[in-house]
Amino acid sequence: MRKTSRIPNFRNLGIHLRVLLLHAGLLGLLTVYDAQPGWSVGLWAGDLVQLAGQWLPPLLLTMGGLTLLYPVILRLPYIAGLAAITTLTLVLTSLSAYAYQVWISPLATTQYTQILLLCLGDIALSLYYLDLLQRAYSPAIAEARLQALQARIRPHFLFNSLNAVLSLIRSQPQRAETALEDMAELFRVLMADNRALVPLTQEIALCQQYLSIEKLRLDERLQCEWHMAEISAGMMIPPLILQPLVENAVYHGIEPLAEGGKIVINLHTNAQELLLRISNPLSSRPDKSGGNKMALKNIRERLRLHYDLEARLKQYEAQGQYVVEITIPTRPLSEISHG
Repeated sequence: MRKTSRIPNFRNLGIHLRVLLLHAGLLGLLTVYDAQPGWSVGLWAGDLVQLAGQWLPPLLLTMGGLTLLYPVILRLPYIAGLAAITTLTLVLTSLSAYAYQVWISPLATTQYTQILLLCLGDIALSLYYLDLLQRAYSPAIAEARLQALQARIRPHFLFNSLNAVLSLIRSQPQRAETALEDMAELFRVLMADNRALVPLTQEIALCQQYLSIEKLRLDERLQCEWHMAEISAGMMIPPLILQPLVENAVYHGIEPLAEGGKIVINLHTNAQELLLRISNPLSSRPDKSGGNKMALKNIRERLRLHYDLEARLKQYEAQGQYVVEITIPTRPLSEISHG
């Protein structure tokens, strides 16, 4: 399930980048506010670099500490979690200021007090911003968008599959029955309330059912090759990520070719990431390219809703093949998702 705590997720790369950008903007405004007569872009840039050199080390130290302690903070009630974040930030900033005073330049008491007051204001502004971000990606909004973005099966697939099954009813009734069962399972998943993650093994089985249905009408024109390392039974991914890509490969790569072709599916996992790679022969038929881009946009948006910046999708052409790669983190979703 998606993370529901309002505590900012300090193990999310997107959160770190947003905080850094926020602070860069604040430092830029502060240097403009403190500008002396004769202000110029060159002087402003110099002041900005000097100010960033003072504030960046404690900021990075604080973000590192929050990243390490995030699992502990996440278990706290919301108010207690905010208090822990504030306390940790003040302590690390105080230590940084003390180190600056000892090794670089002495600080007056007023300067030390000013640093802590600025730090408190910084914490309040950052937490407010991250809370707004969390609300923007609240479960209700995200789930509603996920429902609207779920991959939709193409009408032609339904009609073609039914025709293929009808042609088998008399000659191969057992095969026709198996195909209808596969179709029923496929449509059950497509019509389901697909909000939570599902086991990767379930998505693989769904793709195999889909391919067996398409095999009825494409026969030897459709070849599929799987390369899978040992898949953990607990490996979870968003639903309907792999199946639409396989459907794209059939629809855009195999079907337009009179001689057909081979779809190659690679699944590789390590301690940090799961890599899904699907390749199919390139087709010069232009009338279906829009549908292909729409499906990829759909999947990219759903990956972003689940994983923010932690998942990647790219497509490219290589050696006469069209390749789509998806990289998904294998860490628990509570350590990855927004907010």
